[in-house]
Amino acid sequence: MVKIGIVGCGGIANGKHMPSLKKLSDIEMVAFCDIIPERAAKAAAEYGAEGAKTFTDYHELLKIKDIEVVHVLTPNISHAEISIAAMEAGKHVMCEKPMAKTAAEARKMLDVHKKTGKLLSIGYNGRSDASQMYARKLVADGVLGDIYYTRAVCLRRRGVPCWGVFLNKEAQGGGPIIDIATHSVDRVMWLTGNYDVKSVTAKTFLNLGKTPNAANAPGWGTWKPEDFEVEDSAFAFVQFENGMIMNIECSWMINLPEDQFGSISLCGTKAGIDFSDGLRLNGEADGILYLNKIQVESHQRPRRFGDRMTGVEYDAWQWIEAVKGNGEPMVKPEEALVVSEILEAIYTSSKTGKTIEFKDRKPV
Repeated sequence: MVKIGIVGCGGIANGKHMPSLKKLSDIEMVAFCDIIPERAAKAAAEYGAEGAKTFTDYHELLKIKDIEVVHVLTPNISHAEISIAAMEAGKHVMCEKPMAKTAAEARKMLDVHKKTGKLLSIGYNGRSDASQMYARKLVADGVLGDIYYTRAVCLRRRGVPCWGVFLNKEAQGGGPIIDIATHSVDRVMWLTGNYDVKSVTAKTFLNLGKTPNAANAPGWGTWKPEDFEVEDSAFAFVQFENGMIMNIECSWMINLPEDQFGSISLCGTKAGIDFSDGLRLNGEADGILYLNKIQVESHQRPRRFGDRMTGVEYDAWQWIEAVKGNGEPMVKPEEALVVSEILEAIYTSSKTGKTIEFKDRKPV
């Protein structure tokens, strides 16, 4: 039985991690920590094992020797601090995305992972979607040929998260780039297996977020313009050493007629794929253009045949299997670090008006 401690019992914990872990038969959530004691108590009552403990200080949770795994589900500003402390306390760590608020903090996490030998994975659960996994196989099998153009698009017409600290630059480090584009950037590089970044050129905007009485999607809440400290949209051009490029387009709010959310496109010399309407494969054969929609069922993933798990459920399952020694985690910290470096380069490029060059996979 794998014993787990949860640090941060807010939205992502209740919407993703704890419900998915609860469905596994070989784990127990034995401790919960949150700066709001009522949230920790509620999580313990709903998801905890009998006698589960609650804390407001994560250091106290880390003192429990039986805990093997800690899930770090806090605002970005504390990802590195808590993850490093947990690994140094002998715990394996699942940290919610992004890896850290800054690339420097992410590198420290990677260093401690290597030093302690404890597992460290980051919550890029999009990889666990069955269609994404099949798309990766298509790429690996050479169906697309040489991939030279990619798009990472996550444009919300209106969808500003007004809860928690999403609008707080100090706590989060940024807006939609670090919140939602991070998933799309991760998936493009994971699908292509390409992490050799050459340069990043970008521009971020804070325009609509300062509009008084601004519109927002139902259920997303409202905000005061003076509290909107991060970008509301951002656009970037990433070049890779092999000549591949990635266009990144993201927003919480932009004047488009509809959302264009979560779509990734990979264009190769033989064919292309996108996720605008499920997984689609396009190209030409015998002088005729084709566009095929590919239906991939959840039980057709490479591992765990027969179980119809959602993406987040599969993500939780594969992580615990890795903890038990059955395979590697889906997301490796070395990969997540490159995502953080790109995100930081986007903000730096926009601030300075310059292209950020990379050397040996590091921005210079």
